[in-house]
Amino acid sequence: MSFPALALLEFDSVAAGIVAADAMVKAAPVDRIAAGTVQPGRYLVAVMGQVAPVEEAVKAANGVGGGSLRSQITLPNIHPQVYAALTGARTTSPIDALGIVETATAPAAIAAADAGIKGAQVELLEVRLSDGLHGKGLVFFDGEVHDVEAAVDLGTAALPTGELVEARIIARLHPEVAANLLAATHFREIIQPAAP
Repeated sequence: MSFPALALLEFDSVAAGIVAADAMVKAAPVDRIAAGTVQPGRYLVAVMGQVAPVEEAVKAANGVGGGSLRSQITLPNIHPQVYAALTGARTTSPIDALGIVETATAPAAIAAADAGIKGAQVELLEVRLSDGLHGKGLVFFDGEVHDVEAAVDLGTAALPTGELVEARIIARLHPEVAANLLAATHFREIIQPAAP
């Protein structure tokens, strides 16, 4: 399932995030809300649905979030691959060129992923948010080199000042590194020995 609009808000305070999530669903009939703690002690709230209710929910959160609202993004026309990547879908196709965008916050990663996928002929390998990343976000684009370059350029251009940690492109990813990325990007999942 996909939704036309998505908003993601990141709070420094868990308590403030829960209050904001409650205010969001009370203020507008969003189709779905997902909220919870992430490392390092932050709270993410995502709402999805039609554009007007999502925007109304974000207004409500901004009214009660106070100084605890660290970062946010509202996308009125989110690309379906971004939503799919957020819900755990991963491409399994061989990796041609790899584009990596590392962001300071989770909402910034969503902005980079959406801008890159909308503007270039690439696939999203993965979008990772916060956990295991000390609150950062990661976006992996796959495709031909010139398309990956375009996606990374568009993704980084969409970021607010100070949100870009690093952006890199690997034109020919080594097959062993590609196999690791296709399996998982959490080290603990890669290092575990296969079951006999």
